[in-house]
Amino acid sequence: MPLSRQMSAVAPGVEEIRISDPTGAYRAFYYLRSERGVMVFHAFVKKSRKTPMDEIAIGRRRLKELLDETS
Repeated sequence: MPLSRQMSAVAPGVEEIRISDPTGAYRAFYYLRSERGVMVFHAFVKKSRKTPMDEIAIGRRRLKELLDETS
């Protein structure tokens, strides 16, 4: 599986980076379409095979807050 993938379920331009080590699996959402550069806006411990909907909802809310700040 690739180290990152698009997360259009969060928003267009969002990707998820995947990190695994002996202690567990971790994910971080980041946004590539910002004039300020790459914005990492949510990270969490992955406990299930599918990305939980509550993590996607948190990511949507945090990205919206960041983008509203820059407007």
